[in-house]
Amino acid sequence: MKERTTVRLARAWWLLTMGLLVLTVVLGILSSGEEPADWFSTAVLIGMTGFATVGALVASRHPRNPIGWLFSAIAFGVVLVGFRETYVVYALFTSPGSLPGATVVAWLGGWIPLLAITSIPFVFLLFPDGSPPSRRWRPVGWIALASMSLLVLGNIVVPGPLGGFNLERIHIANPTGIQGLSGVANGMLTAGALGVVVAGVASVIALVLRFRRARGEERQQLRWLAYVAAATAAVPLIGIASVFAGVDLGNLVFPSFFLLILIGIPVASGIAILKYRVLDLDIVIKKTVVFGAVVVLVTAVYLAVVVVVGPSVGGEGSGVASLAATIIVVLAFQPVSRWARRLADRLVYGERATPYEVLSGLSDRLGASYSTEDVLPRLVQILAAGTGATQAGVWLRVGPDLRRAASWPSGSDGTAINVRLSGDDLPEFPGMDHAFAVRHQGELLGALTVAVPPSDPLTPSQEKLLRDLAAQAGLVLRNVRLVEDLRASRQRIVAAQDERAKALERNIHDGAQQQLVALAVKVRLMESVIRTDPEKALAMAREVGADAGDALENLRDLARGIYPPLLADKGLVAALEGQARKAAIPTEVLVENVGRYAQDVEAAVYFCSLEALQNVAKYAHASRASIKLTQINGSLTFEVADDGDGFDPTTTGYGTGLQGMADRLDAIGGTLIVRSEPGYGTSVTGRAPAGSLREPIA
Repeated sequence: MKERTTVRLARAWWLLTMGLLVLTVVLGILSSGEEPADWFSTAVLIGMTGFATVGALVASRHPRNPIGWLFSAIAFGVVLVGFRETYVVYALFTSPGSLPGATVVAWLGGWIPLLAITSIPFVFLLFPDGSPPSRRWRPVGWIALASMSLLVLGNIVVPGPLGGFNLERIHIANPTGIQGLSGVANGMLTAGALGVVVAGVASVIALVLRFRRARGEERQQLRWLAYVAAATAAVPLIGIASVFAGVDLGNLVFPSFFLLILIGIPVASGIAILKYRVLDLDIVIKKTVVFGAVVVLVTAVYLAVVVVVGPSVGGEGSGVASLAATIIVVLAFQPVSRWARRLADRLVYGERATPYEVLSGLSDRLGASYSTEDVLPRLVQILAAGTGATQAGVWLRVGPDLRRAASWPSGSDGTAINVRLSGDDLPEFPGMDHAFAVRHQGELLGALTVAVPPSDPLTPSQEKLLRDLAAQAGLVLRNVRLVEDLRASRQRIVAAQDERAKALERNIHDGAQQQLVALAVKVRLMESVIRTDPEKALAMAREVGADAGDALENLRDLARGIYPPLLADKGLVAALEGQARKAAIPTEVLVENVGRYAQDVEAAVYFCSLEALQNVAKYAHASRASIKLTQINGSLTFEVADDGDGFDPTTTGYGTGLQGMADRLDAIGGTLIVRSEPGYGTSVTGRAPAGSLREPIA
């Protein structure tokens, strides 16, 4: 069946059910003088509004799943029972002869609803995916179909008056009853009823077993319907047991059973559909709730005014009451609609906060002393609560990438995802519909992203809310990034210290230690030959002296690597000029108003400059380089520039050398900036607090 045909059929079925419901209510009001008000039947009929609507919408969206069609059939059958009662009473008692075919309606309404009502076991057997738990449960369906057939055929051929709530005193004879088949018909009715009970109990067992075997979200989907199914099966068993015990519980068992079937099943199924998204009908259910709530409330107000005002104004009451009811309904329609939409949002999406509540909640979070590990998960929860998003994420800028730092719901994939930036423009985020940049003082720090159902897009007020959240989140992401940078910097510093210690140990072991071992061996050899061959011993002594000098020079080189003596004695300019003379390419040192500084400042600038020179020699393919030292406004600035190949900083992150330079400067409150362009060389600029300036050198 084509999708368009399915939708039309579901809508036509719904219109037929609603039309019968309206006629039932109208005929019931017109016949109110003949029969007392039956509030139980009225409540059941009103409940069928939502039941039929959900069934029609599920059937139109998921035609291969029989659950929607079963809901529609059950609603139609129940409404047809009520229509049959009110139609016959009005046609034969309230206004005899005014409506045709009372006998036909009474007869059709006696067996057609059985097709719908006896299909309830299929709801338990097939929920939620439209198939039984396994192949071995298929006989339960065949038993239910056979029992349904027996009940329908037995009802058609059983002789005597037609049964019904209000038809006992009317005594309409069954037009298709066969007197000679009375015993057979009663046997068919009994067997069919027992078969329906057996199929119902078996289907409940199937649902409970499916529930027990289910895990995760499927178990949550089945929980409420499994409870209702168990109660539905238990109530008639209690009634049967009470009959054998001689206790009359009919007035309790009968209403409880039908309330569980006609109210409990749709409510439990609705919880599964709404809360656990069984059939992905969020917006459909939202519109259903709005329509149903408005219809029920407006109808209730209208009937209340007609019933209360009408009798109090005497014979002209009907016109006055109708006019008053119409005015009240018109005035109340918009407020009721707004209330119904809020109710639908709460039912479908849960507790969705208002924009003020969201911003206030964020302010509370910012004011609270949460750890950085908790801030972003709380922020993403606020983001989802304010928009009703199916997914939400907070992204943090890390170098040239945006990294997902927090996501909602908590059960979603929590693995780290990186998205490459293109300048300062936000890229496409996987699985997200909307993205909002988070900036602080013009710097892009991250992004907020949400995914919403296509049927329920963001409203302008929600988009404004997200922009406001992004504006307030700048400080949050700034603090988080600072903490992350500090933590990473500490880890790198510790790792660098460990590596430096290992390198020092390796250099001592491979250099001075081996030289000293060789010296010890030569000294022992010299002792062995000093009496027998003095000249050879003298030559060996000269070699030992030379080797000792080499070992001393190696140790001095190691000491200079730790903290050069020239830097300590003469200062930064002299130390860098000495290194420039040893550089692999011609290097010029330019100095402006530079003197002596604190030891940590001079060491940081010295080693950063050397690292930059080494990078020039290794990677730049430059013909010359320069080191410029300047002291301006309390800051000591150095710049190492070359005329080499250059590179693109937006696509090339910091290596270990540049990162080590940045960490070293950051430790003393300085900064590092790298500027480069392919074909135009590179400049590495660092700034450090100058501290107390001693005498200028140049």
